[in-house]
Amino acid sequence: MPIALWALTISAFAIGTTEFVIMGLLPEVATNLGVSLSSAGLLVTGYALGVFVGAPLVTATTGRLPRKTLLIALMVVFVIGNLACAIAPGYATLMIGRVVASFAHGAFFGVGSVVATSLVPKEKQASAIALMFTGLTVANVLGVPFGTWLGQIYGWRATFWAVTVIGVIALAATAVLVPRSQGGEEADFGKEVRVLMRPQVMLGLLMTVLGFGGVFAAFTYIAPILTDISGFPASAVSPILLLFGLGLVIGNLAGGKLADRKLMATLLGSLVLLAVVLVLFGLTNENKIAAIIGVGLMGMAAFATVPPLQMRVLEKATGAPNLASSANIAAFNLGNAAGAWLGGVTIDHGPGLHAVPYVAALLPLAGIAVALVSWKMDARPAALTRTERTTPI
Repeated sequence: MPIALWALTISAFAIGTTEFVIMGLLPEVATNLGVSLSSAGLLVTGYALGVFVGAPLVTATTGRLPRKTLLIALMVVFVIGNLACAIAPGYATLMIGRVVASFAHGAFFGVGSVVATSLVPKEKQASAIALMFTGLTVANVLGVPFGTWLGQIYGWRATFWAVTVIGVIALAATAVLVPRSQGGEEADFGKEVRVLMRPQVMLGLLMTVLGFGGVFAAFTYIAPILTDISGFPASAVSPILLLFGLGLVIGNLAGGKLADRKLMATLLGSLVLLAVVLVLFGLTNENKIAAIIGVGLMGMAAFATVPPLQMRVLEKATGAPNLASSANIAAFNLGNAAGAWLGGVTIDHGPGLHAVPYVAALLPLAGIAVALVSWKMDARPAALTRTERTTPI
Protein backbone atom coordinates (compact mmCIF):
# COMPACT_ATOMS: atom_id res chain seq x y z
CA MET A 1 0.00 0.00 0.00
CA PRO A 2 1.23 3.56 -0.75
CA ILE A 3 2.86 5.38 2.16
CA ALA A 4 0.32 8.21 1.76
CA LEU A 5 -2.32 5.86 3.17
CA TRP A 6 -0.44 5.81 6.46
CA ALA A 7 -0.83 9.58 6.77
CA LEU A 8 -4.59 9.09 6.47
CA THR A 9 -4.40 6.26 9.03
CA ILE A 10 -2.58 8.47 11.56
CA SER A 11 -5.24 11.14 11.11
CA ALA A 12 -7.97 8.54 11.57
CA PHE A 13 -6.27 7.41 14.80
CA ALA A 14 -6.28 10.97 16.17
CA ILE A 15 -9.92 11.53 15.19
CA GLY A 16 -11.06 8.19 16.60
CA THR A 17 -9.29 8.83 19.88
CA THR A 18 -10.89 12.21 20.48
CA GLU A 19 -14.33 10.88 19.53
CA PHE A 20 -14.42 7.97 21.99
CA VAL A 21 -12.01 8.90 24.79
CA ILE A 22 -14.47 11.36 26.34
CA MET A 23 -16.68 8.42 27.36
CA GLY A 24 -14.03 7.22 29.79
CA LEU A 25 -13.49 10.72 31.21
CA LEU A 26 -17.07 11.80 31.89
CA PRO A 27 -16.81 11.52 35.72
CA GLU A 28 -13.60 13.58 35.76
CA VAL A 29 -15.06 16.23 33.45
CA ALA A 30 -18.30 16.44 35.43
CA THR A 31 -16.49 16.81 38.76
CA ASN A 32 -13.92 19.31 37.48
CA LEU A 33 -16.43 21.56 35.71
CA GLY A 34 -19.18 21.23 38.30
CA VAL A 35 -21.82 19.75 35.98
CA SER A 36 -23.97 16.64 36.20
CA LEU A 37 -22.89 13.36 34.66
CA SER A 38 -25.77 13.58 32.18
CA SER A 39 -24.64 17.05 31.11
CA ALA A 40 -21.12 15.74 30.62
CA GLY A 41 -22.65 12.95 28.54
CA LEU A 42 -24.01 15.57 26.14
CA LEU A 43 -20.40 16.13 25.06
CA VAL A 44 -20.73 12.73 23.32
CA THR A 45 -24.06 13.67 21.75
CA GLY A 46 -22.81 17.08 20.66
CA TYR A 47 -19.86 15.53 18.89
CA ALA A 48 -22.02 12.95 17.07
CA LEU A 49 -24.50 15.60 15.93
CA GLY A 50 -21.60 17.80 14.83
CA VAL A 51 -20.35 14.96 12.62
CA PHE A 52 -23.85 14.35 11.24
CA VAL A 53 -24.34 18.00 10.30
CA GLY A 54 -20.76 18.88 9.48
CA ALA A 55 -19.88 15.96 7.19
CA PRO A 56 -22.08 16.91 4.22
CA LEU A 57 -22.09 20.65 4.99
CA VAL A 58 -18.32 21.08 5.10
CA THR A 59 -17.80 18.84 2.07
CA ALA A 60 -20.42 20.69 0.04
CA THR A 61 -19.06 24.14 0.83
CA THR A 62 -15.43 23.20 0.15
CA GLY A 63 -15.98 21.10 -2.95
CA ARG A 64 -13.83 23.30 -5.21
CA LEU A 65 -10.73 22.86 -3.08
CA PRO A 66 -8.11 20.30 -4.14
CA ARG A 67 -8.54 17.24 -1.95
CA LYS A 68 -5.09 17.45 -0.35
CA THR A 69 -5.68 21.11 0.52
CA LEU A 70 -9.02 20.19 2.04
CA LEU A 71 -7.52 17.36 4.11
CA ILE A 72 -4.86 19.72 5.47
CA ALA A 73 -7.48 22.36 6.28
CA LEU A 74 -9.62 19.79 8.07
CA MET A 75 -6.71 18.65 10.23
CA VAL A 76 -6.04 22.30 11.12
CA VAL A 77 -9.67 22.58 12.27
CA PHE A 78 -9.26 19.33 14.21
CA VAL A 79 -6.16 20.63 16.00
CA ILE A 80 -7.87 23.94 16.84
CA GLY A 81 -10.92 22.14 18.22
CA ASN A 82 -8.89 19.87 20.48
CA LEU A 83 -6.68 22.73 21.60
CA ALA A 84 -9.84 24.61 22.57
CA CYS A 85 -10.88 21.55 24.61
CA ALA A 86 -7.49 21.39 26.34
CA ILE A 87 -7.64 25.02 27.50
CA ALA A 88 -11.42 25.22 27.98
CA PRO A 89 -12.21 27.26 31.12
CA GLY A 90 -15.75 25.90 31.35
CA TYR A 91 -18.38 23.51 30.04
CA ALA A 92 -19.64 25.74 27.22
CA THR A 93 -16.14 26.24 25.81
CA LEU A 94 -15.45 22.53 26.02
CA MET A 95 -18.66 21.79 24.12
CA ILE A 96 -17.73 24.33 21.43
CA GLY A 97 -14.30 22.77 21.09
CA ARG A 98 -15.86 19.32 20.72
CA VAL A 99 -18.24 20.51 18.02
CA VAL A 100 -15.44 22.30 16.13
CA ALA A 101 -13.35 19.11 16.16
CA SER A 102 -16.36 17.07 15.04
CA PHE A 103 -16.80 19.21 11.93
CA ALA A 104 -13.46 17.91 10.71
CA HIS A 105 -14.38 14.30 11.44
CA GLY A 106 -16.99 13.44 8.84
CA ALA A 107 -15.53 15.45 5.99
CA PHE A 108 -12.06 14.01 6.62
CA PHE A 109 -13.24 10.40 6.48
CA GLY A 110 -15.43 11.20 3.49
CA VAL A 111 -12.76 12.93 1.43
CA GLY A 112 -10.08 10.63 2.83
CA SER A 113 -11.97 7.61 1.48
CA VAL A 114 -11.97 9.17 -1.98
CA VAL A 115 -8.25 9.95 -1.76
CA ALA A 116 -7.50 6.44 -0.48
CA THR A 117 -9.26 4.82 -3.44
CA SER A 118 -7.40 7.10 -5.86
CA LEU A 119 -4.03 5.87 -4.57
CA VAL A 120 -4.51 2.20 -5.48
CA PRO A 121 -5.82 0.04 -8.35
CA LYS A 122 -9.55 -0.62 -8.47
CA GLU A 123 -9.18 -4.16 -7.16
CA LYS A 124 -7.58 -2.82 -3.94
CA GLN A 125 -9.85 0.15 -3.25
CA ALA A 126 -11.89 -1.43 -0.44
CA SER A 127 -8.66 -2.55 1.24
CA ALA A 128 -7.32 1.00 1.00
CA ILE A 129 -10.42 2.30 2.76
CA ALA A 130 -10.06 -0.45 5.35
CA LEU A 131 -6.45 0.56 6.02
CA MET A 132 -7.48 4.17 6.62
CA PHE A 133 -10.26 3.05 8.98
CA THR A 134 -7.74 0.85 10.79
CA GLY A 135 -6.60 4.08 12.43
CA LEU A 136 -10.09 4.42 13.89
CA THR A 137 -10.08 0.84 15.16
CA VAL A 138 -6.58 1.10 16.65
CA ALA A 139 -7.75 4.24 18.43
CA ASN A 140 -10.23 2.04 20.29
CA VAL A 141 -7.55 -0.52 21.14
CA LEU A 142 -4.73 1.83 22.16
CA GLY A 143 -5.70 5.50 21.98
CA VAL A 144 -8.84 5.39 24.11
CA PRO A 145 -7.45 3.24 26.98
CA PHE A 146 -4.23 5.31 27.10
CA GLY A 147 -6.12 8.58 26.85
CA THR A 148 -8.48 7.51 29.64
CA TRP A 149 -5.53 6.52 31.85
CA LEU A 150 -3.76 9.81 31.10
CA GLY A 151 -6.84 11.85 31.93
CA GLN A 152 -7.49 9.97 35.17
CA ILE A 153 -3.90 10.45 36.36
CA TYR A 154 -3.08 13.96 35.11
CA GLY A 155 -6.50 15.46 34.51
CA TRP A 156 -8.80 15.30 31.49
CA ARG A 157 -7.14 18.32 29.85
CA ALA A 158 -3.92 16.31 29.54
CA THR A 159 -5.75 13.89 27.25
CA PHE A 160 -6.81 16.68 24.90
CA TRP A 161 -3.27 18.08 24.90
CA ALA A 162 -2.03 14.65 23.84
CA VAL A 163 -4.66 14.40 21.08
CA THR A 164 -3.68 17.88 19.89
CA VAL A 165 -0.06 16.77 19.55
CA ILE A 166 -1.13 13.67 17.60
CA GLY A 167 -3.24 15.94 15.41
CA VAL A 168 -0.21 18.10 14.61
CA ILE A 169 1.78 14.98 13.67
CA ALA A 170 -1.10 13.81 11.44
CA LEU A 171 -1.29 17.26 9.85
CA ALA A 172 2.41 17.19 9.02
CA ALA A 173 2.18 13.64 7.64
CA THR A 174 -0.74 14.63 5.40
CA ALA A 175 1.10 17.69 4.11
CA VAL A 176 4.26 15.71 3.31
CA LEU A 177 3.01 12.30 2.20
CA VAL A 178 -0.35 12.75 0.47
CA PRO A 179 0.10 13.57 -3.22
CA ARG A 180 -1.62 16.58 -4.69
CA SER A 181 -4.88 15.50 -6.32
CA GLN A 182 -5.99 16.45 -9.78
CA GLY A 183 -9.63 15.95 -8.81
CA GLY A 184 -12.06 17.88 -6.68
CA GLU A 185 -11.36 21.38 -7.99
CA GLU A 186 -14.41 21.65 -10.21
CA ALA A 187 -17.03 20.12 -7.93
CA ASP A 188 -20.60 21.18 -8.71
CA PHE A 189 -22.73 21.25 -5.57
CA GLY A 190 -26.02 21.02 -7.43
CA LYS A 191 -24.80 18.06 -9.43
CA GLU A 192 -23.47 16.31 -6.32
CA VAL A 193 -26.81 16.73 -4.53
CA ARG A 194 -28.61 15.23 -7.53
CA VAL A 195 -26.23 12.29 -7.48
CA LEU A 196 -26.77 11.90 -3.74
CA MET A 197 -30.51 11.60 -4.36
CA ARG A 198 -30.12 8.60 -6.65
CA PRO A 199 -32.17 5.67 -5.29
CA GLN A 200 -29.15 3.37 -5.05
CA VAL A 201 -27.12 5.97 -3.16
CA MET A 202 -29.99 6.57 -0.75
CA LEU A 203 -30.37 2.83 -0.21
CA GLY A 204 -26.64 2.61 0.51
CA LEU A 205 -26.93 5.36 3.12
CA LEU A 206 -29.94 3.60 4.67
CA MET A 207 -27.95 0.35 4.92
CA THR A 208 -25.25 2.25 6.80
CA VAL A 209 -27.74 3.76 9.27
CA LEU A 210 -29.35 0.38 9.94
CA GLY A 211 -26.08 -1.55 10.19
CA PHE A 212 -24.40 0.77 12.65
CA GLY A 213 -27.65 1.46 14.44
CA GLY A 214 -27.58 -2.21 15.40
CA VAL A 215 -23.97 -1.97 16.57
CA PHE A 216 -24.55 1.01 18.86
CA ALA A 217 -27.93 -0.15 20.16
CA ALA A 218 -25.97 -2.93 21.87
CA PHE A 219 -22.51 -1.43 22.34
CA THR A 220 -23.72 1.73 24.09
CA TYR A 221 -24.99 -0.46 26.93
CA ILE A 222 -22.25 -3.08 26.87
CA ALA A 223 -20.92 -2.08 30.32
CA PRO A 224 -24.19 -2.66 32.20
CA ILE A 225 -24.77 -5.86 30.21
CA LEU A 226 -21.38 -7.19 31.30
CA THR A 227 -21.84 -6.17 34.94
CA ASP A 228 -25.57 -6.72 35.52
CA ILE A 229 -26.18 -9.75 33.29
CA SER A 230 -22.80 -11.44 32.81
CA GLY A 231 -21.78 -10.77 36.42
CA PHE A 232 -18.37 -9.18 35.82
CA PRO A 233 -17.00 -6.58 38.24
CA ALA A 234 -16.78 -3.06 36.85
CA SER A 235 -12.98 -3.29 36.81
CA ALA A 236 -13.18 -6.09 34.23
CA VAL A 237 -15.10 -4.07 31.65
CA SER A 238 -12.13 -2.16 30.19
CA PRO A 239 -9.97 -5.26 29.60
CA ILE A 240 -12.91 -7.04 27.98
CA LEU A 241 -13.51 -4.07 25.71
CA LEU A 242 -9.96 -4.42 24.44
CA LEU A 243 -11.25 -7.57 22.73
CA PHE A 244 -13.93 -5.47 21.08
CA GLY A 245 -11.21 -3.17 19.75
CA LEU A 246 -9.14 -6.09 18.47
CA GLY A 247 -12.26 -7.45 16.80
CA LEU A 248 -12.73 -4.09 15.08
CA VAL A 249 -9.26 -4.29 13.56
CA ILE A 250 -9.69 -7.86 12.33
CA GLY A 251 -13.19 -7.29 10.98
CA ASN A 252 -12.23 -4.06 9.25
CA LEU A 253 -9.28 -5.58 7.39
CA ALA A 254 -11.17 -8.77 6.52
CA GLY A 255 -14.15 -6.77 5.29
CA GLY A 256 -11.90 -4.74 3.03
CA LYS A 257 -10.19 -7.80 1.55
CA LEU A 258 -13.47 -9.58 0.87
CA ALA A 259 -15.19 -6.47 -0.50
CA ASP A 260 -12.42 -6.10 -3.07
CA ARG A 261 -13.44 -9.51 -4.42
CA LYS A 262 -17.25 -9.44 -4.15
CA LEU A 263 -18.65 -6.18 -2.85
CA MET A 264 -22.37 -6.89 -2.48
CA ALA A 265 -21.87 -10.46 -1.28
CA THR A 266 -19.54 -9.13 1.42
CA LEU A 267 -21.92 -6.34 2.37
CA LEU A 268 -24.86 -8.72 2.68
CA GLY A 269 -22.78 -11.36 4.46
CA SER A 270 -21.42 -8.85 6.98
CA LEU A 271 -24.93 -7.66 7.87
CA VAL A 272 -26.07 -11.27 8.29
CA LEU A 273 -23.04 -11.97 10.50
CA LEU A 274 -23.77 -8.89 12.63
CA ALA A 275 -27.40 -9.89 13.17
CA VAL A 276 -26.41 -13.46 14.08
CA VAL A 277 -23.69 -12.33 16.50
CA LEU A 278 -26.10 -9.95 18.28
CA VAL A 279 -28.72 -12.66 18.71
CA LEU A 280 -26.14 -15.18 19.96
CA PHE A 281 -24.75 -12.58 22.36
CA GLY A 282 -28.23 -12.10 23.79
CA LEU A 283 -28.67 -15.85 24.19
CA THR A 284 -25.31 -16.54 25.83
CA ASN A 285 -24.23 -13.42 27.73
CA GLU A 286 -25.17 -14.87 31.13
CA ASN A 287 -22.12 -17.11 30.71
CA LYS A 288 -18.91 -15.18 31.34
CA ILE A 289 -16.74 -17.00 28.82
CA ALA A 290 -19.43 -16.78 26.14
CA ALA A 291 -19.91 -13.09 26.89
CA ILE A 292 -16.19 -12.38 26.43
CA ILE A 293 -16.18 -14.24 23.11
CA GLY A 294 -19.36 -12.44 22.10
CA VAL A 295 -17.82 -9.01 22.71
CA GLY A 296 -14.87 -9.82 20.45
CA LEU A 297 -17.14 -11.22 17.74
CA MET A 298 -19.38 -8.14 17.98
CA GLY A 299 -16.42 -5.89 17.27
CA MET A 300 -15.36 -8.07 14.35
CA ALA A 301 -18.84 -8.17 12.83
CA ALA A 302 -19.38 -4.44 13.40
CA PHE A 303 -16.38 -3.22 11.41
CA ALA A 304 -16.55 -5.93 8.77
CA THR A 305 -19.47 -3.86 7.49
CA VAL A 306 -17.53 -0.58 7.19
CA PRO A 307 -15.45 -1.05 3.98
CA PRO A 308 -18.31 -2.58 1.94
CA LEU A 309 -20.81 0.03 3.14
CA GLN A 310 -18.43 2.87 2.26
CA MET A 311 -17.47 1.32 -1.08
CA ARG A 312 -21.11 0.69 -2.02
CA VAL A 313 -21.97 4.36 -1.66
CA LEU A 314 -18.85 5.43 -3.57
CA GLU A 315 -19.62 2.93 -6.33
CA LYS A 316 -23.15 4.27 -6.82
CA ALA A 317 -22.26 7.95 -6.41
CA THR A 318 -20.21 8.40 -9.57
CA GLY A 319 -19.87 12.14 -10.11
CA ALA A 320 -20.18 13.09 -6.44
CA PRO A 321 -17.65 11.03 -4.48
CA ASN A 322 -16.77 13.71 -1.91
CA LEU A 323 -20.31 14.59 -0.84
CA ALA A 324 -21.61 11.02 -0.98
CA SER A 325 -18.68 9.63 1.00
CA SER A 326 -19.06 12.32 3.65
CA ALA A 327 -22.82 11.75 3.73
CA ASN A 328 -22.12 8.10 4.47
CA ILE A 329 -19.92 9.08 7.41
CA ALA A 330 -22.84 11.19 8.60
CA ALA A 331 -25.06 8.13 8.16
CA PHE A 332 -22.73 6.09 10.40
CA ASN A 333 -23.14 8.70 13.13
CA LEU A 334 -26.90 8.94 12.63
CA GLY A 335 -26.98 5.18 13.12
CA ASN A 336 -24.88 5.59 16.28
CA ALA A 337 -27.33 8.11 17.73
CA ALA A 338 -30.46 6.21 16.65
CA GLY A 339 -29.12 2.89 17.95
CA ALA A 340 -28.20 4.36 21.34
CA TRP A 341 -31.68 5.90 21.58
CA LEU A 342 -33.37 2.61 20.66
CA GLY A 343 -31.35 0.73 23.25
CA GLY A 344 -32.31 3.29 25.89
CA VAL A 345 -36.00 3.01 24.98
CA THR A 346 -35.73 -0.77 25.24
CA ILE A 347 -34.33 -0.47 28.75
CA ASP A 348 -36.60 2.30 30.07
CA HIS A 349 -39.88 1.59 28.29
CA GLY A 350 -39.51 -1.93 26.86
CA PRO A 351 -38.56 -5.41 27.99
CA GLY A 352 -35.36 -4.21 29.62
CA LEU A 353 -31.59 -4.68 29.46
CA HIS A 354 -31.78 -8.40 28.66
CA ALA A 355 -33.60 -7.64 25.41
CA VAL A 356 -31.18 -5.02 24.09
CA PRO A 357 -29.09 -7.41 21.89
CA TYR A 358 -32.25 -8.85 20.32
CA VAL A 359 -33.70 -5.43 19.58
CA ALA A 360 -30.30 -4.36 18.21
CA ALA A 361 -30.35 -7.33 15.82
CA LEU A 362 -33.58 -6.06 14.24
CA LEU A 363 -31.69 -3.15 12.66
CA PRO A 364 -29.14 -5.15 10.62
CA LEU A 365 -31.98 -7.52 9.70
CA ALA A 366 -33.77 -4.53 8.21
CA GLY A 367 -30.46 -3.61 6.55
CA ILE A 368 -30.35 -7.06 4.95
CA ALA A 369 -33.78 -6.44 3.41
CA VAL A 370 -32.59 -3.10 2.03
CA ALA A 371 -29.40 -4.73 0.67
CA LEU A 372 -31.43 -7.41 -1.12
CA VAL A 373 -33.63 -4.74 -2.74
CA SER A 374 -30.54 -2.79 -3.81
CA TRP A 375 -28.85 -5.91 -5.18
CA LYS A 376 -31.98 -6.78 -7.15
CA MET A 377 -31.97 -3.26 -8.62
CA ASP A 378 -28.39 -3.88 -9.77
CA ALA A 379 -29.60 -6.78 -11.89
CA ARG A 380 -32.33 -4.81 -13.66
CA PRO A 381 -30.16 -2.96 -16.22
CA ALA A 382 -28.38 -6.18 -17.18
CA ALA A 383 -31.69 -8.02 -17.51
CA LEU A 384 -33.07 -5.16 -19.56
CA THR A 385 -30.04 -5.22 -21.84
CA ARG A 386 -30.40 -8.94 -22.43
CA THR A 387 -34.08 -8.47 -23.23
CA GLU A 388 -33.32 -5.67 -25.67
CA ARG A 389 -30.70 -7.80 -27.42
CA THR A 390 -33.11 -10.72 -27.95
CA THR A 391 -36.18 -8.69 -28.87
CA PRO A 392 -36.80 -8.49 -32.66
CA ILE A 393 -36.82 -5.01 -34.15
